[in-house]
Amino acid sequence: MKRIFKLHYQSQWGQTAHISGSGEVLGNWDTGRAFAMRYEGNFLWTIEIEFPDNATLEYKYLIRHSDGQLSWEGGENRLLKPEWAETVEHYDEYREASDQERVLFSKVFTEVILKPETLYQQTVIPVLPRRLRFALFAPRVGKGFGMAVVGGHEQLGNWQKPLLMSNVHYPLWELELDAAGLEQNIPYKYVIVRLNDLSIATWEEGANRMLPAVIFSDDPLLTIICQEYFRYPVGLWKGAGLAVPVFSLRSNESFGVGEFNDLKKLVDWCVLTGLKMIQLLPVNETVATHSWLDSYPYKSISVMALHPMYLHLPALGTLNDQKLMKEFEKKRQELNQKPCVDYVEVTKAKSRYFKLIFDQEWERISKSDEYLRFFEENKEWLIPYAAFCFLRDHFKTSDFREWDGYAVYNPDQIAALTDPVQLFHEHIAVHYYIQFQLDQQLRKAVDYAHAKGIALKGDIPIGVSPNSIETWTEPALFNLNGQAGAPPDDFAIMGQNWGFPTYNWEMMEADGFAWWKKRLKMMEKYFDAYRIDHILGFFRIWEIPKHAVHGLLGYFKPGLPMTSTEIEDWGLWFDHERLARPYIRGYMLHDFFGEYADEVRRTYLIETEEDRYTLKPKFDTQQKIFAHFVTDGSNKKSNLKNSFIRDGLMSLLNEVLFVRDPYTPYPAWHPRIALYFTYSYRDLDEARKNALNDLYIHYYYKRHEEYWKYHALTKLPVLVGASRMLVCGEDLGMVPEVVPEVMRQLNILSLEIQRMPKNPRIEFGHPNQAPYLSVCTTSTHDMSTVRGWWEEDKAKTQRFYQRILGHNDEAPFFAEPWVCFEIIRQHLHSPAMWTIFPIQDLLAMDGALRWEQTDEERINVPSNPENKWRYRMALSLDELCKADEFNQLLKGMIHLSGRDADY
Repeated sequence: MKRIFKLHYQSQWGQTAHISGSGEVLGNWDTGRAFAMRYEGNFLWTIEIEFPDNATLEYKYLIRHSDGQLSWEGGENRLLKPEWAETVEHYDEYREASDQERVLFSKVFTEVILKPETLYQQTVIPVLPRRLRFALFAPRVGKGFGMAVVGGHEQLGNWQKPLLMSNVHYPLWELELDAAGLEQNIPYKYVIVRLNDLSIATWEEGANRMLPAVIFSDDPLLTIICQEYFRYPVGLWKGAGLAVPVFSLRSNESFGVGEFNDLKKLVDWCVLTGLKMIQLLPVNETVATHSWLDSYPYKSISVMALHPMYLHLPALGTLNDQKLMKEFEKKRQELNQKPCVDYVEVTKAKSRYFKLIFDQEWERISKSDEYLRFFEENKEWLIPYAAFCFLRDHFKTSDFREWDGYAVYNPDQIAALTDPVQLFHEHIAVHYYIQFQLDQQLRKAVDYAHAKGIALKGDIPIGVSPNSIETWTEPALFNLNGQAGAPPDDFAIMGQNWGFPTYNWEMMEADGFAWWKKRLKMMEKYFDAYRIDHILGFFRIWEIPKHAVHGLLGYFKPGLPMTSTEIEDWGLWFDHERLARPYIRGYMLHDFFGEYADEVRRTYLIETEEDRYTLKPKFDTQQKIFAHFVTDGSNKKSNLKNSFIRDGLMSLLNEVLFVRDPYTPYPAWHPRIALYFTYSYRDLDEARKNALNDLYIHYYYKRHEEYWKYHALTKLPVLVGASRMLVCGEDLGMVPEVVPEVMRQLNILSLEIQRMPKNPRIEFGHPNQAPYLSVCTTSTHDMSTVRGWWEEDKAKTQRFYQRILGHNDEAPFFAEPWVCFEIIRQHLHSPAMWTIFPIQDLLAMDGALRWEQTDEERINVPSNPENKWRYRMALSLDELCKADEFNQLLKGMIHLSGRDADY
């Protein structure tokens, strides 16, 4: 078979077009080979290639620039499949690398929001020697409508009778015609038609398209005109959604915590109000200690397993013991009446039910086709997960380093442990059973949402627990001697230490990021979009040494530390003792410890020279200090004093100007973040301060930009291409300049928050300044709600009230419903593709529905590592669905903003 590729590309001087693909006949892009195309004039590039008759291959075009650099076109790989003709012409349009409308080809739209109600195929046409096939990618058509071709020729309907295209391969629309008589330069256009009578509903914008010149040949010939987009006359698609953790949902049937089953009622409410997306926090298994610490959804012990607390117990079956059923019902009602989630009591009660229903139902379930299929599809991660849970409970710790002979993962040993012949196998199989039921219940909720046109957005945490299945089974993929966190910001002035190990990206890249691909494939089973938690971590992560507690002692990884010689080239003589050791002087102690200064001097410090101190060896790291002051909480007054001294001692260790890099084989250093606030910096002479200022600005804002861009582009394209989900990035914090550029290039949506503008020169962002490829929101789970923020700083609130909301009077003390209405409305009219609101901020618009306890609505305080994730809606979903007045208000707001369209 001969294939002739004809590419329309408006090249610049010095550029040449090339083609490359998945097989040798196309150069085999894995080897980097590509074939140059011939320029024919009028921006047309061609190449002719002989193909095997039955070859199915992928291909793409790329441009070689005058400096030798290569640029690949954007979008998914193009597909070549076997055709009936001996010669096939491909007329293709070059796809720019970044195209904001390409996100409409993601699963959110093609499988949920914009998915056609029916698929219809073109009537079979007779076998003809020459055919012409129109192929148009167009996801945005609408329910009850179809795509058609109409043009200035009898075979094209003479501009009066459009020809309906097949959508069997949606979002690709196809129409095949007899090419005889279709000469060059026949005008045509694509139109959207009503399916009931094929009348034209919408003409595409712009000039008429023109049929290209076709080859005149006696051989069977198929000409394929492949075009990328319908030119919509209406504006860009926009939608609205809500954000809420599953555990925060409340229904009359739930067991003190939101459950997967409750998502169905939330979907019903979305349909009532015109919301199109539900954004959730991570739903993965986190049980490590069987305590409140496990309520933290971003510290998973498995990136594959789901959290058992989300199971709806009645769907598992009824216990035969009716006395026990009454006992559980009494407990359910008790827990469901609490204003917040009682994580420990909920998980304890549900775990008991799991064991009882497992004993009763396992023999039947274990033989069912559904379970056997689930086990076979998931056993690669399911067996190690069940073994981990069994050993965690057996050894009373999730720290696998304390598991005696099981500390190092051995597949053969685990196979023996999980062998069904073992007498204790039921304690392993119960975890298979629970995960099977979780999968069943979440899938049913997802199917229900999709049937109603509602998309689900998940969340990918940046890290995993250091005591997790992944770090146990694949330790080489992680740097277990480092802790991931974040530099200081508005959330936490000491920085954040999340306690996660950082990733060993070199090892992950060695197998093509297989671990990430499996993780995303699993996520795609349930979700249509996902949020990359802390996307900056894919450019560089803030890594904190294991001996540290505060994020202030961290450094960027990958990073380019400085040698002492390089530091001195900036005019700063490198005195290790002065710049890289804790700077502790006698005059500082009262500032740090107040009335306890003398006690601290005697107990914890060594005077090395007059009025100069160092910490005693048993207190010379933050982890040692933290461990020393761990108490049982019995004496509150003593604990307050100890916490004060503990925090002061750890702060003394932050008094350094440079942090040693742990990876270089020679001494190299990172300037300590936020060093301007240290006593050590304050006591430098002006000349050394100026030199350090210049070095600091260069290091943190110039030195790494291209370096981090390179590292991000080795990882993120693989992640984006690993699924069809819509990708959104949480790009808050200390954002390198290259981050927005890379996100635009990869069509990753940014996060825009009014109170945290990306522009450091302004105090508040305005929703109307958000880019199209973004998610615009009022707050996140790491922030106070709109109502909570309104009360935090009255002066700031007043400025916001005047500058952003446009009022001239005094701001109300509380964020009254009408204030929240104005803020929500402002966001809805943003140009952002998505506006997604925390459910607390939406309910704030109604004085009767919102919770009086504003402070209890905040989900997380990032600076508090012991935060209890317990927020639960005060209003049940049953009540919310019946709140007609509020629902009509929200529906009207969404409609007026143009965010309720299904086209």
